[in-house]
Amino acid sequence: MPTTRRLLAVIAAGALSVSLAACATSERGGDAQAGATGGTMVFGAAGAPKNFDPIFNDDGESFRPIRQMYDTLITYKPGTTELTPGLATAWESTPDGKQWTFTIREGVTFTDGTPLDAAAVCANFDRWANMQGDAAQSNMIYYADVFEGFKGNGGIYDNCQAASPTSAVMTLTKNKGAFPAAFGLTAFSISSPTALKQYDADNVTQSGDSFSYPAYATDHPTGTGAFKFESYDRTANTITLVRNDQYWGEKAKLDKLVFRVIPDENARKQELTAGTIDGYDLPSPADYASLKSSGQQVLIRDPFNVLYMGINTKNNPALRDLRVRQALAYAIDRQALVQTKLPEGAEVATQFMPQTVAGYAADVQQYPYDPQKAKDLLAQAGASNLTLNFYYPTEVSRPYMPNPTDIFQLIAENLRQVGITVNPVPRPWNGGFKDDVQTAGKQDLHLLGWTGDYNDAGNFIGTFFGREKPEFGAEDPAMYAEINAADANPDQAQKQAQYEQANRDIMAKYLPAVPISSSPPAIVVGPSIQGLVPSPLTDERFNTVSKTQS
Repeated sequence: MPTTRRLLAVIAAGALSVSLAACATSERGGDAQAGATGGTMVFGAAGAPKNFDPIFNDDGESFRPIRQMYDTLITYKPGTTELTPGLATAWESTPDGKQWTFTIREGVTFTDGTPLDAAAVCANFDRWANMQGDAAQSNMIYYADVFEGFKGNGGIYDNCQAASPTSAVMTLTKNKGAFPAAFGLTAFSISSPTALKQYDADNVTQSGDSFSYPAYATDHPTGTGAFKFESYDRTANTITLVRNDQYWGEKAKLDKLVFRVIPDENARKQELTAGTIDGYDLPSPADYASLKSSGQQVLIRDPFNVLYMGINTKNNPALRDLRVRQALAYAIDRQALVQTKLPEGAEVATQFMPQTVAGYAADVQQYPYDPQKAKDLLAQAGASNLTLNFYYPTEVSRPYMPNPTDIFQLIAENLRQVGITVNPVPRPWNGGFKDDVQTAGKQDLHLLGWTGDYNDAGNFIGTFFGREKPEFGAEDPAMYAEINAADANPDQAQKQAQYEQANRDIMAKYLPAVPISSSPPAIVVGPSIQGLVPSPLTDERFNTVSKTQS
């Protein structure tokens, strides 16, 4: 057994199964009624899932149903960012952070009947690290960020050994500051090795900008979660999950959980008030009052996100000049945007992480709204007649960006006022915007953001700026080195200081994007729904939910 550096207390199985239904009724959760079980909850989804294989996803509309069907080794205490046992009842690392030992929960089976053991866990780690083909690897954004690449191509994963049926030992080539928290990422959910093989899970193909996924990802997702997959009716745009009666933890109270894709936000609101759906995510802040007055429950999450305007330096040489990027920052009236387009409690972001994350620096360079300074900087850089292609997403609402079109319009007008010609490029979130921005890098400017997956600075600035990405074009390798040095430091005090300095340098020396805001998003459910616990990570689990039968 490795020398212990971090040994987290094992929570008794009984404690894990205590119902969250006792949460007090407030804007942060409903009051579940004892014994209220059965029925179907219909949740209005803003967009269609990309697929149901956790490792090939990185967006909330895909992760929401995935979270109900799968579990991770470590998870987060409901309503918080605190770590708690999942499929591993305990975990520990060596002092150098290079080896992690997981005690695997006993008596757990996947929904195809395959038993969970250390060998199954190692099979998942090995699958991710050894994934072949550009098409598959390009869809593994979380894995590439956290593990820094694949086996034989810069990745830090070495191997995983099943020391016993209940002990999985995973070895890295260096310390990674993201762990242990990153073991709770939904992308790193544990799949049935049997189903992965049976349904050819790694066979991702690409034709032009489009990807095709194998049967495992489209029709046979197989985890250990509180719900299991029944069907995806692509004509009706409905995903149906049913209760997993063999679930190891708190069993779902609902019989069925249906996700119905309704891209238009106003349509989602109308369906909720009509009672044809039971909830949806990210209601417009302007609708909070009317939703409450009609009897709906608006549940407010703690803020743990950042919205930014990304700058791609690849296509337009003018954007490689720091003065031009600074001019863009000065040109945006972020305070007006926060006050008019975002929910109450939103704040202007000074850097690319929330204040609650260790490594936040209080003394970064500021960019207050100053149109004249923006014009002066553009003139100094010889870029007074700048024309930029500005991409923004449609058919989606995100926690940091409830209405992308409204936010784009305000920022675009700010840019026009300092003499910049803005070419709007609206693209649908999946099958358009994300591929163009994150894979192809077609844009000059774009709107995007991030809800933290766990409480670590590397999950924010490391995810954004820890390596070269098509989203931002070619930046300074010194920025990557600075961020990665902080991430690799096992000394927590030194690591925090390094991240603080990295934040100062990002805002003063590099400015690869402009941080816009951080805001507290909401999730709304109807009056018949109880027990939903809003998560700052948007990591809501529906096994605690009950529905009053009419």
